[in-house]
Amino acid sequence: MQAEIPRIVIAGTHSGCGKTTIASGLMAALVTRGLEVQPFKTGPDFIDPSHHTLICGRASRNLDPCMMGESGVLRTFADATTGTDIAVVEGAMGMFDGTGGTDTASTAHIARILKAPVILVIDAHAVSRSVHAVIRGFMDFDPRVKIAGIIYNRIGSDRHREMIAREEIVPALGWVPRQEECEVQSRHLGLVMAHESPALKQFGRVIAESCDLDRILAVAAAARLLAVPGGTAKKPHTSHRRAVIGVARDPAFCFYYQDNLDRLARAGAEIRAFSPVAGEVPEADAIYIGGGYPELHAAALEKSRSTKAIRTLAQDGMPVYGECGGLMYLCSSLETDGKEYGMAGVLPGRAVMTRRLAALGYVKGTFSGPADLWPGKLAIRGHEFHYSRVECDDDARWAIRLSAGKGINDGNDGLFEQATIGAYTHAYFTDAFARRFVDAAAAWARR
Repeated sequence: MQAEIPRIVIAGTHSGCGKTTIASGLMAALVTRGLEVQPFKTGPDFIDPSHHTLICGRASRNLDPCMMGESGVLRTFADATTGTDIAVVEGAMGMFDGTGGTDTASTAHIARILKAPVILVIDAHAVSRSVHAVIRGFMDFDPRVKIAGIIYNRIGSDRHREMIAREEIVPALGWVPRQEECEVQSRHLGLVMAHESPALKQFGRVIAESCDLDRILAVAAAARLLAVPGGTAKKPHTSHRRAVIGVARDPAFCFYYQDNLDRLARAGAEIRAFSPVAGEVPEADAIYIGGGYPELHAAALEKSRSTKAIRTLAQDGMPVYGECGGLMYLCSSLETDGKEYGMAGVLPGRAVMTRRLAALGYVKGTFSGPADLWPGKLAIRGHEFHYSRVECDDDARWAIRLSAGKGINDGNDGLFEQATIGAYTHAYFTDAFARRFVDAAAAWARR
């Protein structure tokens, strides 16, 4: 299979140079032109894709070789871009920053996999001619990556632009002035989510006025033909619905990989969103609670009708799977800002917010159990990033043993009780894992 979709990667020299703002604004400007834009984000991030999805009206996809493998990156890219006009990929950190100080999973790595031209975002604040030394270094560092253009961010004045433009190593595709009013607030896990701020969507006007969209589109159209491994077409859904999985989707629980939800659907699940903050209880055969910010909504969750209902369903044996924030919600309590709030009380432990980062990085390991509903062992890969800890009871049991990563306790993750599992790992589901989850839900439905 070959993909001819026009595509560009928006890379940065470092975190904080403005690539999220530029990438999101570019998506908005292209959508305004009437183009069907498929957004992507390199790495395991959940927050930036929420802004992409709001802007483009299409689910943003993560591209991460550590979790997906290079062939998985190509498959997700090919599947998601079907019927679209252009793909815009937002990078992460600096262009050459990969896992553990290597090239792996860096923005440059993704650009090479996709054979995609790169537009490099340069923060030009308080610098002029010296930016060309930076550009030269980025060009020469890895000649396999094609830097096709530069967008200069935080230009202070016309004179500032003129001083930079006197020398040009790579074509300038944009000169973006400082726009402090369009800044998006941050907190401990990154930017605020898309539903909390429309600023990045509004930045499309700035990009349309300060960047050469026609030349950017020409760069994207010049991307080389992309060979995609065989068998990449989306697998059809099963011929009948096997189970209903309730997925918590609200301001407290908003971190999900779209590929995970798609895999559950292909395995025969009907996905029904519900809001624990609003007290909703889904008619479902299993529940999936992703990460997010339960600490910001602890008081509402303590009083929520959903919290009591999930406790009852879990105690009755319904399969419940929680990740990070979902793990914290399934514990007996959550302590934040010196106050302790009652949570679902399904898992034998209490969650405590910490002032410092507790864990960050890729994880891999083996998933096994509970054996009656999740028979056999499965390889699991994912990512962990949290400012909390879980203090477990002495008789805690584990469904996941990590060979890389911290988990809940010294490489143990997947705290479980009956058919409820809670893990700090944000897992990137395999087809086998999705089938096991739906199998467990279907078994519950047949009781």
